[in-house]
Amino acid sequence: HIEIGMGKGQFLLTLAAKNPQINYIGIERYSSVLLRAVEKFQELEAEGKAPANIRFICMDANDLPTVFAPAEVSRIYLNFSDPWPKARHARRRLTSPDFFARYDKVLVQDGQVEFKTDNRDLFDFSVESLGESETWGISECTYDLHHDEIMNVGNIMTEYEEKFSAKGNPINKLIAMKK
Repeated sequence: HIEIGMGKGQFLLTLAAKNPQINYIGIERYSSVLLRAVEKFQELEAEGKAPANIRFICMDANDLPTVFAPAEVSRIYLNFSDPWPKARHARRRLTSPDFFARYDKVLVQDGQVEFKTDNRDLFDFSVESLGESETWGISECTYDLHHDEIMNVGNIMTEYEEKFSAKGNPINKLIAMKK
């Protein structure tokens, strides 16, 4: 399982600790941000609590198909990704059709992409893009994750999710699967 844009790593470190049978890779484009996750990992390591099933890569998500083999990844997590709000930047959004074409190359046949955001415009764009896709569909969707009794089960919050939900912002989540 990989998380693209893992930020400070709270989500992935928690997930790896809860699921030692799954290997996790955190991907972050910016080394300064990745350093924060590595520091958290090292703190856990010093306490003897670091999960052994996690690795980090500093890379651009555009390069996924050159780093991962076909059908090597079971699940991709996109948490509070940069919304790239200007229309001319739509191709940069991690939920754009261009990125889903990259995900299609590395995911197993029944692979999933889980996406969470508080940005309603980005979420609406994502839902619309997936609705128009010939190869992807939405298996689950909510516009208020923390009040959704089914989708909130086992939810692990990111740093951003804690911050935004504390302000009363609803969290949107969808799970996309290949058709």
